[in-house]
Amino acid sequence: MLHVLVVMALAQPKLAPARNDGVPVGRGSTLATVTLTKPTGGWSVSRMVKVEGRISDSSIDPVVVSINGDRYLMRTRGGTFSREFPAASGKNVVTVLATNQAGTARAQATTFAQIPPVPMKVILTSDTDGVYTDLHLYEPTDASEAGRTLDATKMAHVYWADTSSPSGGTFFLNEQSGSFDQPGYGPYLYIHRAPPKGTYLIAANYWPSGDKAHTIATLNISLFEGTPNEIRKTVKIPLATPGSTRVLAWVLNLGGGRALVYVPSGEPAPTDERWPTNLEEAAKSVQTEGGGEGGEGY
Repeated sequence: MLHVLVVMALAQPKLAPARNDGVPVGRGSTLATVTLTKPTGGWSVSRMVKVEGRISDSSIDPVVVSINGDRYLMRTRGGTFSREFPAASGKNVVTVLATNQAGTARAQATTFAQIPPVPMKVILTSDTDGVYTDLHLYEPTDASEAGRTLDATKMAHVYWADTSSPSGGTFFLNEQSGSFDQPGYGPYLYIHRAPPKGTYLIAANYWPSGDKAHTIATLNISLFEGTPNEIRKTVKIPLATPGSTRVLAWVLNLGGGRALVYVPSGEPAPTDERWPTNLEEAAKSVQTEGGGEGGEGY
């Protein structure tokens, strides 16, 4: 009987790594200890906040970082983690969560940034390692909008190969050291401290690798952060087709601390007359179904 049991055990299929809310779970059976060495608290005039520390279970990769509710996934290396993120004006509550088989451990620190509010911040993460879930931002230009129609081909395109925004936006590559774009959980970051009025298109381009078939992309949009007009929107969408490009959201900046957000995958088409009337048609110029590259620079 012992031999039969051994054979049966060997015949069991290999289990996929455990996951928690889309994030792989570490292998340790003892609750991890999370130590935050940065931020250390107090006041800062820096526009970036550095999140750095270590975890006792080195199999946990990535950790989840929350900054004022914005969710990031951050890679670990031998139980350590380190990366800079855009700071919010005023209070920044930084929470790092590390999950293994025993549960979720966390550490938290608060720092105050004496900087102007951030009117526009876009964060894209993926729940799968080794894939490219590229963030693409299309900014309004004087030529992109005429009346109530939108010409997406005349919008300014900001992405991994062209991170310099004509209007002053800042695009941060998906990396943790060096400057070259890397596959993985992310995050891709885009912030604009003085976004011009007009329509913005936010898209994701998906390129898996190896045996990776699909991923869940999570988009967090923060507008007018730290002000009474603050707007937050979270979008989760599955991506499975290699080379596919999906429009995740539209943002209409009305100026004066006012904006509208439209998520085509989960909301009815907007009826507010301030939106361009041809959003669906404009999306087709950048959206692809996969099997090739679509849109300039994809």
